[in-house]
Amino acid sequence: MAKLLYPGFKVFILTVFWGAVNVARVRQCYTRQQIMYAAVNRALLGFTYGNKTVRSRVICARECIMDERCKSFNFNDCNKMCELSLATRQEHPEDFNATQGSVYFDANEDTPHYSLTDSSLNRYRSCKMLLDAGYRSSGIYTIYPERFDGCSLRVYCDMETNGGGWIVFQRRQDGSVDFYRNWAEYQSGFGDLSGEFWLGNDNLVTLTSDDSQGTWELRVDLKDWENNTAWAKYSDFQISPGEYNLNIGQYDASSNAGDSLSTTHKGRPFTTKDRDNDQSSNNCAQSFPGAWWFNNCYHSHLNGQYYVNLGGRNGVNWNTLRAHISDSLKTCSMNMRELGP
Repeated sequence: MAKLLYPGFKVFILTVFWGAVNVARVRQCYTRQQIMYAAVNRALLGFTYGNKTVRSRVICARECIMDERCKSFNFNDCNKMCELSLATRQEHPEDFNATQGSVYFDANEDTPHYSLTDSSLNRYRSCKMLLDAGYRSSGIYTIYPERFDGCSLRVYCDMETNGGGWIVFQRRQDGSVDFYRNWAEYQSGFGDLSGEFWLGNDNLVTLTSDDSQGTWELRVDLKDWENNTAWAKYSDFQISPGEYNLNIGQYDASSNAGDSLSTTHKGRPFTTKDRDNDQSSNNCAQSFPGAWWFNNCYHSHLNGQYYVNLGGRNGVNWNTLRAHISDSLKTCSMNMRELGP
């Protein structure tokens, strides 16, 4: 039982019990009440119109019941993410997916019958394991990495490039997402997995520190404004805890983009506009808006400012790719895949 009382004419009373959340809203003489029933290890995907981090599923329920658009919501007990949805599982059963650590709520009394036990879930730890299990389509998947202690992580899996099985952790394609972010935002991640995004430095640390999955390789895919493509691959990719240092091994000589990473950025800590870890007298993330493993300042900068049709030196750059290092790229992605123990 939990009660939250707010002074003034608004009073919110929220009651939690097994399998459901009862939310009553009292405002002067007007009352709106809804019982939300839970399905464990489930999530309705594809209809989210709002999400935020909240302390509990009770608060998430309050957010939903106060919004007339909200028909259901997902709440992840691991990362405390509340996702408000415009639809219900009954309306779109094909999008009602098994998701470890997520609890789905709607007003249908039958909803708890769709709960799943942990043992009924296929707990693939990576995109490579999904590929080996027969999943061949690129898209958003839920994985359960060993070091996430039973919690899940939603990722975009590239199942086609260079044999497939890649976790995409960065993508630029149209400038729709602002990459001039602070330390906390790069730490937790931002953007849209189906579009432009950064998966989160904490997630990269946890993933690449998992010895049970062996070593990781890094692949960078690039495209210029003339639609020429190129790529660069590195062995032994790992992000260190603390300042998120970039650790990479040997550059794959068969790559055709040139090495714009290990020569200048190998071993460097991460720098954002509000945390200066570079070797320059100025903050490189401020001088060249974005965030990166800057040195003094960069030989590549894939989190730089997005320019349409080339642009300036402070754009999305991989300097060995083109004759003119000021040319900003059209698209890029950074991808990781485990090589096994």
